[in-house]
Amino acid sequence: MLRLTRYREARRLSRAALARAASLDQAFVSKIEKGRVVPYPVQLARLAAALGVPAEQADTLLERVDDAAVGVCR
Repeated sequence: MLRLTRYREARRLSRAALARAASLDQAFVSKIEKGRVVPYPVQLARLAAALGVPAEQADTLLERVDDAAVGVCR
């Protein structure tokens, strides 16, 4: 799972809500989260801003995180 998804879920945002806040298409956000596309830096910066992530940390949104490492029980 991408850190982007973790941040979105932690803020209780749907993909649609995040897409609207970042002025992106919902399907595009879905593809990013599924690892099918890589956003341009400007798009990643808009996602970071919408999630309240500092601009200098925007690239970390594309890092994979292990569910166990962040204490998620499924």
